[in-house]
Amino acid sequence: MYQTIRYEKQDGIAIVTINRPEALNALNSTVISELEQVIGEVEKDQELGAMILTGEGRSFVAGADIGEQYGLDVAAGRKWGQRGSALMRRIEKLEIPTIAAVNGFALGGGCELAMSCDIILAAGPNAEGKGGAKFGQPEVGLGITPGFSGTQRLPRRVGIAKAKELIFSGKTIGAQEAKEIGLVNAVYAPEELMNGAVAMAKSFMVNAPIAVKYAKACIDRGMQMDIDDGIAVENELFAMCFATEDQKEGMGAFLEKRKEKHFQNK
Repeated sequence: MYQTIRYEKQDGIAIVTINRPEALNALNSTVISELEQVIGEVEKDQELGAMILTGEGRSFVAGADIGEQYGLDVAAGRKWGQRGSALMRRIEKLEIPTIAAVNGFALGGGCELAMSCDIILAAGPNAEGKGGAKFGQPEVGLGITPGFSGTQRLPRRVGIAKAKELIFSGKTIGAQEAKEIGLVNAVYAPEELMNGAVAMAKSFMVNAPIAVKYAKACIDRGMQMDIDDGIAVENELFAMCFATEDQKEGMGAFLEKRKEKHFQNK
């Protein structure tokens, strides 16, 4: 169905793998188009509880395809940036938790793609001290700025001063430094990265699905507001939980001292 994407569902988890390893999974028009399609599938699938995004081979996404961008004029550049940013925003606005499992290069558009997910997990170097995830926004070295919202998401992740340092220098950092600055949640041995991502997704999915979705909405919407408006959003979504069967089941299991819970996403 897809030329550059591999999509599978595993125990309620959507696993999206960018599969263009011969180009280090660089984002060209075909990859963008197929990501748009697969995110549309994820948006509509009510059986999903989480999504993992990763890359095939030794790269997550090495960036946007430079050959495809080289000849753009201002109008075409604007359109390309808007299209990529719209895709990242769709991923960010998915109701379910999203995890980027970064197995190699996440540069430029690849770093921006990872940042559109709720959680970023990274592969550390192998036993020989080689490889592992690499993050960066090297666009200024190519004569452009980050174009898929990197100037907006990176400061929100790591703070303004550190984001400016990384973007102005265009330097690349490894998995451990990315964790130290708050860009990455956890670092795994390369062979354990996907197992760690699946385990984390399942740790989210044992809880009430609607409550998890509402909690994500509270955080994401609240971070764009002042605290009083954010609290009002939380108050409303908290109240809406009491209209769900999941709330009755969760509290009922607690009162009955049952470990097993049977959430129905209702």
